[in-house]
Amino acid sequence: MKIAFHTLGCKVNSYETEALERLFTSRGYTVVNAKELADIYVINTCTVTNTADQKSRKAIRQAIKRNPDAIVAVIGCYSQVSSEDVAAIEGVDIIMGTSERERLVERVEGFMRERKRILAIKEMTRYKQFDALNVTSFSENTRAFVKIQDGCNQYCSFCIIPYARGPVRSRPKEAIIAEAKTLLSNGYKEIVLTGIHTGGYGSDLKEVSFYDLLKELSELDGLKRLRVSSIEINQLSEEIITLMAKNPVFARHLHIPLQSGSDAILRKMKRRYTLAEYRAKIAAIRQAIPSIAITTDIIVGFPGETDDDFNAIKATLSACAFSELHVFPYSKRSGTLAAQSKDQVHGTIKSYRVNELLQLNETLANRYIETLKASTESVLFERCDGESCRGHSSHYVTYKVYTDQDLVNQIHPVKVVK
Repeated sequence: MKIAFHTLGCKVNSYETEALERLFTSRGYTVVNAKELADIYVINTCTVTNTADQKSRKAIRQAIKRNPDAIVAVIGCYSQVSSEDVAAIEGVDIIMGTSERERLVERVEGFMRERKRILAIKEMTRYKQFDALNVTSFSENTRAFVKIQDGCNQYCSFCIIPYARGPVRSRPKEAIIAEAKTLLSNGYKEIVLTGIHTGGYGSDLKEVSFYDLLKELSELDGLKRLRVSSIEINQLSEEIITLMAKNPVFARHLHIPLQSGSDAILRKMKRRYTLAEYRAKIAAIRQAIPSIAITTDIIVGFPGETDDDFNAIKATLSACAFSELHVFPYSKRSGTLAAQSKDQVHGTIKSYRVNELLQLNETLANRYIETLKASTESVLFERCDGESCRGHSSHYVTYKVYTDQDLVNQIHPVKVVK
């Protein structure tokens, strides 16, 4: 039978879809593109914003329309927090949330036998188990992603994810090391650690910390590059920074969400740091690793954000000298504290501020790229078209090399010409 997956949202969802694909292919199913005719459609949903909910519903309806006779399974964050809305869509056969996804094959085959809708949603706020999913290869990525934890304990005022994913659950270190070794033996050279709250790894364990995991992974034979996908500023301890500085296997790049450059807005967001603490830690990182590229997330137009707050945001972003900004206009998310705020910022003002930050991003990115001129960088090539190859450096800068060679999954030193 043919099965198609449609994945929305973050890299964790993508990882989980890859793992589910392997489970189905091991049982004899054939994976096809989501736009093709299939016997089974799995929609792995996202709920980070109301817009993400809309995209998830659209993907569900498209699958049902493509083949009304197909089995349609909806899983993930949207179905976790809005299972009743998913159940109201005629044609959905299986509804699962963010737990026990390793049982999806069992439930699909159960539906084939019984032909009765399956609703399997567990309450996540007290869920303690790290669900066992495993990946040995990736269908499209040259870099290998390894999920090390699930859940989040932060409860920022704008975010629904702790309700969708539950509390922090760390994957056993032995399972992470085993998966990393398998991926390396299968030819992958770069491993990217990912999770819902990656730096929270080990906070629920007694004898293992995030530092312990990083140290053991960094010593694996065959590993050329180890990258942390995203980490909060207050989880970058001095010992982790020192470890990264001393071992060249760590990518010279960190993505550290800031979210706002105003202390007043950070308090409203329920972030757990001040601007002074954030900037001091950035300075310490740059002192330890002078060439490092630091990227960040910023939310514009959060409820109550004044012109003075926005000017503070611009000043902070410039002072931190980020190499790239991921700019998001604040979007109401039903069920969060911020969505109930009465001082919402008008959409026109948000659009103006977003555009201003996008211009600042271009300035900052170009300024960082200028520092790389005349340098030689190590690049892992990810795709080639017969005329050129593209890949990422350790600093997570994209490089293009004109060549007719196939350099995919090869690392080469590259001198910057322009």
